[in-house]
Amino acid sequence: MNKEQSVARMTDVMAKFVAYTGKVLPDDVYAKLEELRNNEKSDLAITIYDTMFENQKLAKELSRPCCQDTGVLQFFVKCGVNFPLIGELEALLKEAVIEATIKAPLRHNSVETFDEYNTGKNVGKGTPTVFWEIVPDCDTCEIDTYMAGGGCTLPGKAMVLMPGAGYEGVTKFVLDIMTTYGLNACPPLLVGVGVATSVETAALLSKKALMRPLGQHNPNERAAAMEKLLKDGINSIGLGPQGMSGEFSVMGVHIENTARHPSTIGVAVNVGCWSHRKGHIIFDKDMKYTITSHKEVTL
Repeated sequence: MNKEQSVARMTDVMAKFVAYTGKVLPDDVYAKLEELRNNEKSDLAITIYDTMFENQKLAKELSRPCCQDTGVLQFFVKCGVNFPLIGELEALLKEAVIEATIKAPLRHNSVETFDEYNTGKNVGKGTPTVFWEIVPDCDTCEIDTYMAGGGCTLPGKAMVLMPGAGYEGVTKFVLDIMTTYGLNACPPLLVGVGVATSVETAALLSKKALMRPLGQHNPNERAAAMEKLLKDGINSIGLGPQGMSGEFSVMGVHIENTARHPSTIGVAVNVGCWSHRKGHIIFDKDMKYTITSHKEVTL
């Protein structure tokens, strides 16, 4: 394929993949919801989970988005410097979003700030958002797709703590957000926590944490222990599915961190709702793709 054909090929695949992830939950999320449903004790909670699964079944059968809020599209791109379309990637992702918006269809969610004008295409100034990671001596491109809906975005918050607040301060920050806004984000939730120096680094880490497959833990044993403590603490709030009470408030808590300045603790929270519509796809230099988030998918 020449470059023009490669661009057309990748655009078509990404448009179809974005549309698909709006209708079918990734395997890890679906399996976790089944696990939580099977361990619930409340009849109401079980009924809500059963409704969620019926919703998923109908979304797939009818080829319709599984939630009316298909969010603002975000892409986490891990791209090799030798990937042949590295220079065309942002433009083709934008075009893929426009195509998916028409064909899926996706709700129009990109409103130009201050002008209060809905573009009707799910693209606008800075949307879709693309977060880059460049990989040396590599010719493949990995892309995490994510639909950032309004409800699950609402609890998002970042701040810098005084160093004396310690990790107890991080815990209080997370639990304060969950007890205040968690109900609005359609539990059970996936909670991403970023810990770094400043608000912008912590915020990006907290969103990146939502891309991690469920069941994987932070490689640092202390951070992994904190993930479990936070998960148990938020579960004890008793939000339950859709905030109607139950044994489980979260699907998991993921912490991502960097080294930090000794005088500050930057901390942030981002949340994914029960309908956590993420996807992971890998392209090689010949535009052949592998999907790891959804099994047995043909686009």
